[in-house]
Amino acid sequence: MAPEVLDRFAAEVAKFPEAGKQSAVMALLAIVQQVEGHVSLQRERDIAAYLGMAPIAVHEVTTFYNMYNQRPVGKFKLNVCTNLPCQLRDGAVALAHLEKKLGVRMGETTADGLFTLQQSECLGACADSPVMLVNDRTMCSFMSNEKLDQLIDGLRATTSEGPKA
Repeated sequence: MAPEVLDRFAAEVAKFPEAGKQSAVMALLAIVQQVEGHVSLQRERDIAAYLGMAPIAVHEVTTFYNMYNQRPVGKFKLNVCTNLPCQLRDGAVALAHLEKKLGVRMGETTADGLFTLQQSECLGACADSPVMLVNDRTMCSFMSNEKLDQLIDGLRATTSEGPKA
């Protein structure tokens, strides 16, 4: 790994007592994902070696949380909550609408590499459903089909070159 990444690892590990350095596993996974876009099995092994953990223990963390991408994803990762409360308030409708609009099924990435559509078990905003999370950072609430269309169109517009002269 690059020296800059190892420096960031060291800064995170320093926040914990030596006996508890494995507590930095989530921060190290996040660093790898920020740098590489996803966390490969090789990087899981690298983190395990760095922290003195069994590789399976790191893999369990990576696979438990859907914020860690185990393979490359689109520029915009869209996680739609499909837990029961959201299902009762049109979570499935929102997911189906996005599948149709983007031309992909849940778990797939659009051909242009812009969007990856995923489901999420719970985003902790049941009263605001349907809800989704964009790139693991931006929560979007009350996502009607119209708001979903506006979101997708707006995200697409941020990647275009703009008007030609």
